[in-house]
Amino acid sequence: MKTHTPVESQRWVAGMTPLAVVDPLAGADVLGVPTVYWERPLAQDAAAGWGEAAVVEAQDASDIPDVLASLGRTQVRWLGEAPESMPGPWFGGIRFGDSGTVDTAWASHGVTRWTLPEVLVFRTARGACVVAFAQEGRGGEDLVRSRLERVRACFPESYRHARGEPVELELRASRPDFEVRVQRALDAIASGHLQKVVLARPLDAEGPVPFDVVDVLARLREQNPRCATFLFRAPDDTCFLGATPETLCRVDGQVLETEALAGTAAPGQADGLRGHDKNVREHASVVRYLVTALTPLAEQVSSDAEPALLALKNVVHLRTGFRAELRPGVTPAQVVEALHPTPAVGGTPRERALSFLVEHEGLDRGWYAGPVGWVGPGRAHLMVALRSARVKGAKARLFVGVGLVAGSNADSEWRETEMKSLAMLRALGGGDVVRR
Repeated sequence: MKTHTPVESQRWVAGMTPLAVVDPLAGADVLGVPTVYWERPLAQDAAAGWGEAAVVEAQDASDIPDVLASLGRTQVRWLGEAPESMPGPWFGGIRFGDSGTVDTAWASHGVTRWTLPEVLVFRTARGACVVAFAQEGRGGEDLVRSRLERVRACFPESYRHARGEPVELELRASRPDFEVRVQRALDAIASGHLQKVVLARPLDAEGPVPFDVVDVLARLREQNPRCATFLFRAPDDTCFLGATPETLCRVDGQVLETEALAGTAAPGQADGLRGHDKNVREHASVVRYLVTALTPLAEQVSSDAEPALLALKNVVHLRTGFRAELRPGVTPAQVVEALHPTPAVGGTPRERALSFLVEHEGLDRGWYAGPVGWVGPGRAHLMVALRSARVKGAKARLFVGVGLVAGSNADSEWRETEMKSLAMLRALGGGDVVRR
């Protein structure tokens, strides 16, 4: 069922049963490629969903706040006990924003798309459960019970490791085009029109055979344990997946957690990251923005005293964590509307930077750098979709970006995008990157 109307006009019935499993992704061996997938390896959170009990989409970007608000008012009648800490039950994402270039390959993901899975298998520190959803009435209870029984009978108890052999990827990217756009951005910064702009570029990869996205997911989470691994599969089998380090917001009741993640260095250069003027200024712009954006929504906002180093496999970032007590009545939808896009993925001043990207970036980002994750009543966990790719068949389009400020130069920014692409390329190719 697909709807463009608020979902509070719909009702669902759901049931739950515990499972003796360690890995929701293992279900791919019997249920096929998940429709949605979400995991934070270090936190032991993982969820995989199959099928679509319901889909909610927006006709226009102006409808996104209403869609998000309606997801938080989902009405579910539980057959028996309800789970204590289930993620979701809605999983999906939102496109980054307006684009001066239209890429029809994004059409199946749309402006925003949220899925209520027919079957959701999730793991927390307390164990694993399977939940089934169906529309209230018209045999919904029987559907829920039969889905629970089917999954309980067939779900593997093992861990799903990557199995494919390494393959050679054919890569295509235009460095001259990127350098021209970097220079335009630096000219705008030098003129005082912009303080910072985040410029993204595509990298196209093709394998000898269609990509096994379950294998890609398995490699992403094994190689990037500090990141959130995600997948959203559209009806035409176009998949958007990645392993992102950046939290947009985590809301639980009135408690909000978010972070400023900006400033990047290679692992061997991390010691000087805090003292590097360009990276410090880039990071500070995001910190200032978050304070300004959160103050109207929160009774209290606190942050780390100084940036810490977040060491990932291929890069190191400056990170400042934030925690806020939201004012009564403030919803996750309002938080998303206030925070996205942050200067870490757009720039400052915000509206000028976004206008510059529409005019000069020459790329339809689609869901890249947009919010992805899950939303439920009074709770949400959304990441910024970085280190990601759109995959269909044997072709993948990767997206990587850099924050440009005064003092940036095209050569170093190209190298930074090359570093950032490695996580996704290694997951797609199954080993070291071989350029052809």
